[in-house]
Amino acid sequence: MADKTFVAHALPHAHDATSSTGLFLAGFVVFLVIALIATMLAMQWRSWLPGAEGEKSMIGGVKAAVHTFMSHIP
Repeated sequence: MADKTFVAHALPHAHDATSSTGLFLAGFVVFLVIALIATMLAMQWRSWLPGAEGEKSMIGGVKAAVHTFMSHIP
């Protein structure tokens, strides 16, 4: 008889969610620091960060930039 093994590849792992959250937080902190420094220097930072061009608030712009950044990661 043939040995049959079942491997579930479609099930998400807790490690994937943790690494995704960690990557989001790291990107958020980096982009927030860029936005804060540029704001203190009275520079127009929204054009620097992809996805942040149309946002009114700093946090919304940073969040949009992080989501755009994360969509380019495989």
